[in-house]
Amino acid sequence: MALSDREWRLIREESRRGPTNMALDEIAAQTAAEEGIRTVRVYQWDPSTLSLGYRQDSDTVAWDYCDREGITVTRRPTGGGGIYHDRYADISYSIVAPADELPGDLMETYELLCEPVFDAFERLGIDARFTDEKLPEIHQPACYLRELHPAHDVVAGGGRKISGNAQYRRKDAVVQHGSLKFDLDADRHLSTFSAPDTAPEEFRERVTSIAEQSGADRDEAVGAVEDALQSWADADEGSWTDDELERARDRAEAKFESEAWVRDREDPTE
Repeated sequence: MALSDREWRLIREESRRGPTNMALDEIAAQTAAEEGIRTVRVYQWDPSTLSLGYRQDSDTVAWDYCDREGITVTRRPTGGGGIYHDRYADISYSIVAPADELPGDLMETYELLCEPVFDAFERLGIDARFTDEKLPEIHQPACYLRELHPAHDVVAGGGRKISGNAQYRRKDAVVQHGSLKFDLDADRHLSTFSAPDTAPEEFRERVTSIAEQSGADRDEAVGAVEDALQSWADADEGSWTDDELERARDRAEAKFESEAWVRDREDPTE
């Protein structure tokens, strides 16, 4: 049975706090495994958030800057470097499905779950592809400035990164989430990292955006991502249940806001 023949819901773009966004991914994974309801969703981060990669050293964060600017810091359960998200320049998505419905091979799963990402770029007239070369890192703690990887880094406009994607696989469900750059604020992005030793010009040479490549406005870009996800999954319009939202709030407070998780990568819920 094709993935699109199964029950999917599309949750259109909504703004939530960073810890809640990460908690909702985990709750969606539980829902997929226990109830067979798969989720595709688009979301914003409000307030602005620095999401750390799972293994990222918290010493790489400019904590004073983030505190002063009101930027939340949380940690993703996926690998890679830190990403600065705000309500305008970042478009984020998640795809959540039972593990036994997806390929066991990581590369095959990336290719499958990135299909709607490439469809979204095509709808916007952007020629995007997985990078075919491993460009050297510029600043390892920053996702968009790490060494480019052909498995999950999407480039456009002469090989500049436009999207990063990551997965984590529970025993019963798979979550893939990613960031599509709609616009760039290189100075603010770099300022969330301690001593990046990287100039904003270097950031702009490595990273491009939907706005630069297509000229689309943000509503158009978000619509393209939502429509691509909905078409790929043949998803019905959906929403979170009250129970899911309550569990996500509890999970965000217990885990994704906790010092143990954010600073030390220790899950207090386990």
